[in-house]
Amino acid sequence: MPDAKAPVLIGAEQLESFVAAIFRANGCDGAEAGRIARHLLGANLAGHDSHGVARVPRYVEWQRAGHVVAGKRAEVVTDGGGFVLLDGGFGFGQTVAPQATALGIERAQRHGTAVVALRNSGHIGRAGAYAEQAIEAGLISVHFVNVAGSVMVAPFGGVERRFSTAPFSVGVPTSPPVVLDFATSRVAEGKVLVASNGGKPLPPDALIEPDGRPSGDPRTLYGDYERTGLRSSEGGLGAIRAFGEHKGSGLAFACELLAGALTGGGCAGPVEKRGRIANGMLSVFISPKHFGTEAEFLRTAQEYVAWVKSSRPTEPGGEVLAPGEPEARLRAERLRAGVPLQPDTWSSIVRCAQGLGVPVPNTASTAAA
Repeated sequence: MPDAKAPVLIGAEQLESFVAAIFRANGCDGAEAGRIARHLLGANLAGHDSHGVARVPRYVEWQRAGHVVAGKRAEVVTDGGGFVLLDGGFGFGQTVAPQATALGIERAQRHGTAVVALRNSGHIGRAGAYAEQAIEAGLISVHFVNVAGSVMVAPFGGVERRFSTAPFSVGVPTSPPVVLDFATSRVAEGKVLVASNGGKPLPPDALIEPDGRPSGDPRTLYGDYERTGLRSSEGGLGAIRAFGEHKGSGLAFACELLAGALTGGGCAGPVEKRGRIANGMLSVFISPKHFGTEAEFLRTAQEYVAWVKSSRPTEPGGEVLAPGEPEARLRAERLRAGVPLQPDTWSSIVRCAQGLGVPVPNTASTAAA
């Protein structure tokens, strides 16, 4: 008999089509549904399952509730040439964040540098995708992200929630490309979601209880929950910890101030009952070509990347990898072999699809049986 806990393997193209069909059925046009599906699948391909298709039921519920709006485009609030402020109007992050990034790329290619602030965006997903978008254009980029209205993370020295998971990303167009992408929390909230669905367990000190005890139990964040179904961070009494003690806590502070306060979208809190969360993102784009040192930059940077990677590994047969390399390798593997999904995650997506009248792929339903 098949192992009920074994991951469900689904071909990447099949999964992308299935997810796109779900969002078309939920009211998105074909182009937007495709963008959402490609972005979520891209997170799974890179191994960031926390930001992948596990979020489909939550996105669908947010759209139904009007917390995220289909068909929106980011609107210009302030345009200073080399700096632009955009308002996403609570549109899907997979629409308005790529738009903001494309504008930043265009302005940096024209001026040499550009700063683009985006506020009131639906969940933007994996922040590293926007660093990769800039790398494809030959640009360096830095991205500070916050989540207005979402308090999940305790600051260093505290137990009460004060930060969002506040992602941070940097992209550098070297060979191999360097893509730094992480939440400033000990784990992303999506990893707590994946663990609650029977996926990879959390580190035992990823969360913190109100009395200061460390925890690896998703119920610390969500409270009691059913095996499958939506999770709410409002249900738990504990918090996620910041990574790296005071260092991660300090970087989270910076993300909240730059992506939240500066953009005008608001910080994680103090939280008012607004019923929705929204991402803010402050992005800086730099064109090496305009600095007049592009050739020297690439030579020096790539020489340095190679030197770092040449460090003797901690274990025989091991390897030092540059940020972004593990994701690139896993992407190639999952495109070849399929995308693994935890059974509870897959069941939640299937139930969501069935509620919208979307046919479930035969091969996937067979694998899940």
